[in-house]
Parts: sequence; C-alpha cells; structure tokens
Amino acid sequence: MLRRLLLQASTSRRLAAAHFTPPHSPPLLRCPFSSSSSSPQQPPSTTISIDRSDLCNPAEHSHEPCSDSDLVKHLKGIIKFRGGPISVAEYMEEVLTNPKAGFYMNRDVFGAGGDFITSPEVSQMFGEMVGVWAMSLWEQMGQPGKINLVELGPGRGTLMADLLRGVSKFKSFTDSLHVHMVECSPALQKLQQQALKCVDEESEADTADKRAVSTLANAPVSWHATLDKVPSGLPSIIIAHEFYDALPVHQFQRASRGWCEKMVDVSEDSKFRFVLSSQPTPATLYLAKRCKWAGMEEIKKLDHVEVCPASMELTQSIADRIASDGGGALVIDYGQNGVVSDSLQAIRKHKFVDILDDPGSADLSAYVDFASIRHSAEEASGDVSVHGPITQSQFLGSLGINFRVEALLQNCTEEQFESLRSGYWQLVGEGEAPFWEGPDEKVPIGMGTRYLVMAIVNKKQGVPVPFQ
Repeated sequence: MLRRLLLQASTSRRLAAAHFTPPHSPPLLRCPFSSSSSSPQQPPSTTISIDRSDLCNPAEHSHEPCSDSDLVKHLKGIIKFRGGPISVAEYMEEVLTNPKAGFYMNRDVFGAGGDFITSPEVSQMFGEMVGVWAMSLWEQMGQPGKINLVELGPGRGTLMADLLRGVSKFKSFTDSLHVHMVECSPALQKLQQQALKCVDEESEADTADKRAVSTLANAPVSWHATLDKVPSGLPSIIIAHEFYDALPVHQFQRASRGWCEKMVDVSEDSKFRFVLSSQPTPATLYLAKRCKWAGMEEIKKLDHVEVCPASMELTQSIADRIASDGGGALVIDYGQNGVVSDSLQAIRKHKFVDILDDPGSADLSAYVDFASIRHSAEEASGDVSVHGPITQSQFLGSLGINFRVEALLQNCTEEQFESLRSGYWQLVGEGEAPFWEGPDEKVPIGMGTRYLVMAIVNKKQGVPVPFQ
C-alpha cells in the first residue's frame, strides 16, 4: 500500500559480515498492499434490515463489465439467499480468499507485473534483518534444539528465502528450525517452494500438509492453511509481515441513531452499493470492545470506525501459543497505534479503484490497528509481553541494516550499487529519495516511518531486540 501511504549489535554485526550475495533488482514501483489469507468466519444468521439515510453515495465504478463474473454471481447469490446485505468483512473475505475466484488464490499478485510490491521484494536486506531478529530471540530463549519458524502469508516466499540464506552460516540455529508456511493459495505455495529451493521429503506420516526440505538452510518446510494447523509443543517464532492488513474488517458509521454497520447490498440496477444496518449486528460486540479499549475521548472524535475481529482472534491464538510453548511473534505492517477510522482501499495494477468495482480483480486492504493487537494479546494471557510499535526504520537500523548495506556496497557492480541504494531508501527512508536522478514516476519512496513493528514474546525471555 505504499502508493496510498505516499499520497496521504552483536548478532547484527555477524550477519553484516556474512559473504556477499547478489541483491534483488526490484522494480521501483511503490508497494501498496500485501497478500495474506484470513480464516473463514461464520456469517451472521440474522436477517438485517437496512437504512440508506446518513450514507453518502459511493463513487461511480471505474468500469462496467459486460457480464457478471463467477465471483459477482456468487456474492449476489449470498445476498439474495440471506434476503439482505452482507458485512464489508464478509465481502472482503470472499473477494480475497474465495477458493475459486479469490484475488490471492490462483495467481501471483506481487511485483511490477502484479498489483503491489512488498518490502522483501525491494531488497534482500529486509529478510536478512528479520533473520537477525529471529536468531537473537532464539538466543534469548536459551538456544533450544528445536523450534517452529512460522510465517503467516509468505507471499512469494522472498522474505523466508532471504532469512534462511542470511542465517545459513549459523548451523546451530538452522539445525533447530522447522519452517512452517501458513498459506492458503495453491499458486503461492508453488512459488514459495521455488523460492526456498525445496526438494520433496518422503514422510511416513499420513498427513495432508505438504512437507519438503529447503536447500538454502537444510531445514524442513511444511505448508498449512491456517495457524492452528501448525503443530504446537515447540517454541515458536512467528513472523507476520503485511498479513494483518488483509484480514477482513467491519466498518461502522455514526448516524443519527448511533453507530450502524456499513453493509454491501445489490441495488435496483444490479450493482453493488453500501447501505447501513438499522439493527445491531453481531460485529457490534467487537465495536463495543474496541471502544472500551480506546475510551470515550478518542471515539467521540470519529464518525467512522473499523474493527477487525479476525485480528483480535488471531492475536489471541498467537499469544496463547507463545504463553504455553515459548517464543515470540513479530508483526510488521502499515497502520497506526490507535483506532482506525476509514482506511479500506482497493488497488489494481498499482492504481486505486472503487472497492465494489469488479470484485476479485483488485486487492483489498486496511490499516492495522496496533493498539488493538496489544490489547488482544494482553487480554489473552498474562504470560506474554507486548513491545512497540516502533517504526520500520528504527527496527531495521537497530538490527544493523547500515552495516549490511556497507558490506554489500563493497562487493557490487554499478548497477547493483544503484539497486542497493534505492532499496535501502525504500526500507528506511521517509518520502522521496533526495539522491534520485531518474524518471519521476520511478523515484524511490521511503516507507521507514509508515510501517510499524511490534513484538509479542513470552515474558520468561525478557525484552526482545531492539525494543530494549
């Protein structure tokens, strides 16, 4: 989502000194939204009446398809079957992860040829620094012999590939790893296998989960549709980079009669439109919880509020796992440390489009409410501690990205030099790069202060780096 954002040390030294590997040569398009999956939610069983008062008309669709796609027909069928509108969260979930026509399910949506670019696609240094963090946490845990290294929504697998490549010299760490990729998209699973240079592993166990070995670090790799499928009982290091932003959000709008949930309905001309519920909806319980956490002073200033029950429930699951098994989780995403008002956006081919336009052809993503993550984790268990958020620039800088870029610059070609400099700025800078002399549309834009980083760890392990 970087385009939208624009519009509106011991372990680190060891990694910095590792042997040179050619950097990625990423396209210089901005990174708007990222991919992830969400766990299915049971739709509300109640019939919801609607009221269109107090609701502004949405913008016109950017184009009108000649005929309804299968996903459009499916969405209209749900609304017709219910006899009323569906929540924005249910619409978002179907658009992104419908098994047959969901945005993430059957194609590669990353890179210049896709719809957005993420930090790992910008530079190898991002994954390497996350590897520094993971190995530092492992050392704080007492260097256990076996751990689960889990990534939620791994995209192309670039982050994990760079992480494993970066730590491959530290055999005591890599020998402890079992990598778990939580990914529901078959198309992306194939890309992840290629990125991790996996070879199939014969398993005597009768399991539906895929398992292989990454030759980057000789570590076993398994794929799972959801986090709860990842085996428990071992300490876990969980990475959630641009994962929370694609979890489905419920939107509420203040009307004359109070807070009403924003819903998706079909109009008389057979187009999708937004309406307001005239009755309390099941998600109202999550709105009440979020308002309680925030307090009246923060809420009374807002006319719109987004809540993400899936985020709250995922965080509670992560906190429970960390409390019982040990370990920690790292959350990196764009968002804010407070209530999110009205951030849901759609992007197609690096351009913003109407949320209701041709569903399934564009990514939907929303700001992450980091304060809600904190409250959810602390409410779930008293055995975990939450640290941050801090900016991505602070996080990467404290872990030694400056040392790493200096080491890489000493062994690179002129072309690699420009790629490294551009990638470094995009990761830690703010705004447009001052050194750029190329085309304006390709100027590197820094996301260093737009992305936030938070850690959730077992209290027994103390404060993780670099949150001390």
